[in-house]
Amino acid sequence: MYRRPLQSVVRQVLNASASRAVLGKAIEQDACHIRVSVACRMTANVPNHSQCRALHSTRELCMIKETPQATEEEVGAFTKLIEAMGFTGPLKYNKWKIKIAALRMYTCCVERINYDEFFEKCSLPDTLNSWFLVAQLHVWMCLVRMRQEGRAGKYMCRYIVHSMWEDVEQRSKIMGIDAIQRKESMKVMTETFYAAIFGYDEGILSDDCVLAAALWRNLFNRQCEDPRQLELMVEYVRKQMQFIDALDGEDLLLTGEVKWRPLVEENAQSILKVATLTYNDTGL
Repeated sequence: MYRRPLQSVVRQVLNASASRAVLGKAIEQDACHIRVSVACRMTANVPNHSQCRALHSTRELCMIKETPQATEEEVGAFTKLIEAMGFTGPLKYNKWKIKIAALRMYTCCVERINYDEFFEKCSLPDTLNSWFLVAQLHVWMCLVRMRQEGRAGKYMCRYIVHSMWEDVEQRSKIMGIDAIQRKESMKVMTETFYAAIFGYDEGILSDDCVLAAALWRNLFNRQCEDPRQLELMVEYVRKQMQFIDALDGEDLLLTGEVKWRPLVEENAQSILKVATLTYNDTGL
């Protein structure tokens, strides 16, 4: 029951985001300190390569994306001033397009994930909290990717997280949780989210042991006793980050479309394969 309210909530999220009052707010100081580095580059620089999985230390992985990361945009003194006051200065793209793309990207984190498979493979109870833990993992991966896209990407991050909290609150209401308990639950989830993103940041920039520890604390809530489950999730996060990093930043800013790798696949190295050209009978 808590998994399907997004379709009925999208309209409310758009209306809320269309309000001028919401535009003036500093919505949830979210994702402000997310590091812009991504695992496919950093794992290649880890001093001890023996600690890294073979999947993530090959030379080909570093060649997934040859384009340089977006540099920080140069802005004037006035723009810096209004942004220091909590407002947003002029962006490369229309703000409404970015907000719609942010909502679509969050929808991809909710509608394109097989939560039942995660619950089964990770032995997680089928509860709202377990759904939130899986959802926040995918939201975090989107935030890491979008932080690479300069000021527009950071602006998009704000509304991805805003959409997440709107959705979580609506799901809590649908489940019949009273206002007082809902407020306490939202407070706990907020603390969990910000603790998780810093733990995941540290893990994705370090070796698999640190990432496994972050997943054990946050996703498994310190209750995982099967190392194979941790191994599965470490591999999933690594390959997913590599896959998202290869997506075009311009397309992500304008469409928000994200596809996810399967949780379990026979050949995770398939993300490294370059698409082969096809020819017709005439050789063209």
